[in-house]
Amino acid sequence: MQNLDGIISLLIACLETVLVINLIVFGKKNVVNILAILLVILLAVYQLLEFLICFAGCNSSFIIYIALADITFLPPLSLLTVLRYWNYQSKFIYLIFLPAIIFILIYPFVIDQFVVTKCTVLYATYNYPFGDAYGFFYYLPILTMIVFLIRKIINGVDKEKLKLSKIILAGYICLTVPIIVGVIISFSFTDLIESIMCKLGFVVALCFSYVVLKNKGKEIKVD
Repeated sequence: MQNLDGIISLLIACLETVLVINLIVFGKKNVVNILAILLVILLAVYQLLEFLICFAGCNSSFIIYIALADITFLPPLSLLTVLRYWNYQSKFIYLIFLPAIIFILIYPFVIDQFVVTKCTVLYATYNYPFGDAYGFFYYLPILTMIVFLIRKIINGVDKEKLKLSKIILAGYICLTVPIIVGVIISFSFTDLIESIMCKLGFVVALCFSYVVLKNKGKEIKVD
């Protein structure tokens, strides 16, 4: 039987690439939209890497590290996008990327421990060091963002921002509920991050794509 491992990843990568092209062409060029487009690009790149790992057999420790590095920046980037959308200002805002940067700097020293443990048509799972600690810091920005959005939705008055915030919140609830259930069942973050998050991440990509097309915030001026 022909090997079809990773084929769904290729399909999602193609769909997300189409989304990115449409967002670049039709979306208004403001800070929030650019951050959201970058987020969709990271999702698409991971899906392509997963396809290469599982279908094409490009499963070296370095490629797995690059794939993990790619998705490591998704949660803080998602949080930053939402904070910017609501005009949250703080000189410490970029510290939300610090845990991701620390993991990316530490992992090259143990890169030989990065191996594929399973490839299927739908997903891939990996072995890598500090899995539970990584998972904790991975989901912390997502949970922070969900709480932030809920508070804004409860207390907000801007109808357009409330509408788009509800769409983002719905996308992340669809993403996190299955993962939370999985953690409760297995009592571990390990192997759940890539195999579940990045496939359900397509829902998040759709939600942010809608936000980009509807968000008419101040456009970046290019001299």
